[in-house]
Amino acid sequence: MARAALTGTRIRERRMALGMKQADLAQRIGMSAAYVNLIEHNRRRVADPLLVQIAEALEIETLALAEGAEGALFDNLREAAASLPTEAASPARAVSSPLAAPVAELDRIEEFVGRFPGWAALLSDRQRQITGLNRLVEQLSERLSEDPFLIDGLHEVISAVTSLRSTAAILTDEPQIEPEWQARFLQTISGESLRLSGAAEALVGYLDSQSGADLAQSGPFEQMEAWLRERDWHVAELEADPAAGIDAIVTGARSLASEAARALVRNWLGLMREDIRALPMAALEAALARHGLAPGAIATDLGVPAGLVLRRLAQLPAGHVHAPELGLVICDASGAIIFRRPCTGFALPRYGAGCGLWPIYEALRQPMQPLRHDVEIAGRVSQSFATYSIAVPQAAGQGFGQPLVLHSHMLIVPLSPALASGPRRPIGVTCRICPRTACTARREPSILGTVRSDLG
Repeated sequence: MARAALTGTRIRERRMALGMKQADLAQRIGMSAAYVNLIEHNRRRVADPLLVQIAEALEIETLALAEGAEGALFDNLREAAASLPTEAASPARAVSSPLAAPVAELDRIEEFVGRFPGWAALLSDRQRQITGLNRLVEQLSERLSEDPFLIDGLHEVISAVTSLRSTAAILTDEPQIEPEWQARFLQTISGESLRLSGAAEALVGYLDSQSGADLAQSGPFEQMEAWLRERDWHVAELEADPAAGIDAIVTGARSLASEAARALVRNWLGLMREDIRALPMAALEAALARHGLAPGAIATDLGVPAGLVLRRLAQLPAGHVHAPELGLVICDASGAIIFRRPCTGFALPRYGAGCGLWPIYEALRQPMQPLRHDVEIAGRVSQSFATYSIAVPQAAGQGFGQPLVLHSHMLIVPLSPALASGPRRPIGVTCRICPRTACTARREPSILGTVRSDLG
């Protein structure tokens, strides 16, 4: 979500219009009044999750705070135009054929909004709903295909139904079955019925408990991600004092609903403590001021490993002056994602099964070799990013014959003209929801309807 410079001003204006005190808003979103004051004076960038919380507290649409109602309106209309066929029909063709492909005059959006504000608002609202539904389809599709608990639950239900059908078919097709065997089959039906009802009840209970916002926070990794997102991906206590107690930081966190999630956070904070000691924030800030967001140059300048630099950049607070928007993904040698800090516009799978062209996987084939790729994410409005990837070995076991454990890191940075370095590699999230047809790595058709060949 792009953000204009006056987001804080809009937040302040909306709060004052509601007659709400700054301290009241701070209490509702779980922040200090001093931090809210910095936000309202545009001295702190507001990360997407925090902006959603503020919008809910102020009872207003998130986009209206992010870019203002007019900016959101124009963006929604441009997105609606992007969904039209890419081949523009000539005026002659439009006159001769009433079924000619429609053409959106992007250069006349302001005129359209000015002359027909009602129609413009209606079209913008419909586009916003379509975008939301598309995201929901993507989430549900990924969940149906990747959520381990859901897959096991569905398998249990199908297994019980299959057993019931086969047993009932035997009783129906063989009326002369001996009473002893008949009793056994009836006992099987009774047991499988109980099994089916239990599996169905557990499955329904799981789906009900994970509705709405909880859809993305069902497992330990998702809970850890939510906890870090609440902190803008920055643990100030540990940055200020690397010797600070990790248990004290984790205790009482509402987002960490399970012990497994708390264990994951403790592990991450332990790694973060080592990273802080190896590369203090002051040194990182100074290198960023000299080189900008250039991980390779920073690593060379400071004489530290590239993987360490990627992690430290991901530990900067969201909206940092030198790194306002970035993401980080870490996977093990099997390709399973073990950490992720999402970057707006760069869709990340929750359970893996990512596109086989992702640079993070390519780095696994070349350990310790830094890789830089410019990539373009498939979508109605394609977005481009620069990625910096490297696979680094973890501490191996003592003695000969112990396996080498690799962790591959990929830093994600929105691609600006200053960062562009060559052709952009087309990638997607997963085949099931990717609209590209020309991808040689496609494993299955897309569920999003007719895919567009022009994206290839």
